[in-house]
Amino acid sequence: MQQRDEVDRWWQPDRHKDRRPFLLARNRIRRALGAWFEARGFVEVDTACLQVSPGNEAHLHAFKTAHVSTDGQTTRPLYLHTSPEFAVKKLLAAGEQRLFTFAHVFRNREAGYRHSPEFTMLEWYRRETPLAVLMSDCEALLRETLCAAGSDRLAHQGQLLAVDGEFERLSVAEAFARHAGIDLLATCDLEGGVDREALAAEARKAGLRVAPDDSWSDIFSRVIVGRVEPHLGMSRPTILHSYPLAEAALARRDPADPRLAQRFELYALGVELANGFAELTDPVEQRRRFEAEMATKQAVYGETYPLDEDFLAALAIMPEASGIALGFERLVMLATGAQRIDQVLWTPVDC
Repeated sequence: MQQRDEVDRWWQPDRHKDRRPFLLARNRIRRALGAWFEARGFVEVDTACLQVSPGNEAHLHAFKTAHVSTDGQTTRPLYLHTSPEFAVKKLLAAGEQRLFTFAHVFRNREAGYRHSPEFTMLEWYRRETPLAVLMSDCEALLRETLCAAGSDRLAHQGQLLAVDGEFERLSVAEAFARHAGIDLLATCDLEGGVDREALAAEARKAGLRVAPDDSWSDIFSRVIVGRVEPHLGMSRPTILHSYPLAEAALARRDPADPRLAQRFELYALGVELANGFAELTDPVEQRRRFEAEMATKQAVYGETYPLDEDFLAALAIMPEASGIALGFERLVMLATGAQRIDQVLWTPVDC
């Protein structure tokens, strides 16, 4: 592999000088958000990065390692976590009420101007609290972020966005109808199943390519990325809510419509910032969903990850809760106007 020119290295003084204002703003935002949570009775926790399971979503990819005992024998495989979620939920089961963490997380096969294989996930959880409260948290945190950054607008690719008014709240079905002309719920049934052929036909009508081996989930993602996301959060931040059950492996079913799950995502200027759930606490249903996800992973990628049996056991005593994961560097990028994620990482991964 050809070595990069020295001018491209983040530690070169001239390049660091250009990045330093973004990095100092990152520190201010980190302190401000931590203070916001602590003022509301949240406890900050620090979770272990090494886990027996990195997570069980089909399209997330982990870094694998192994524990070696003092006699040099490998005792078990371990993974760098893709999210601190399993560990934090165990603490909720243990009796904690409100938790937040700024966790380093690791995702393989991810790189780009908004992606890094190692990044910081801000996650917070509220025990026995409806999902709508987390939506309100997001509104407050975006305003707190801008205040700490010394700005009054989010900025991305030459576009600006104020966050002083009400956020848009839009269901996924409404977004599909508005931006792609697709009746999404017509492809979902009351048992949580999906009709791949129906969604494929609708996607083709919307001008999207559908490959013969695309699953319903693949087509759903293609519509989201190609037709929906570019319109979200452009005039005001958007909370995209009520996802199909098939797209929410860790969320509770919506009691008002069994085709849907209690999940939302936060968007600003077309950028996904956060992903929130009313947490599933049924260990039997959670196991079933994890096994289905791993079957998909095996079929698509030829590999699977183990289930965290302790996590499933903890779900049996975990109370109802709502939780959310926010990409901290993406938030800093939009608050500071940085164009690439490496500008807001103190020591970017060289990949």
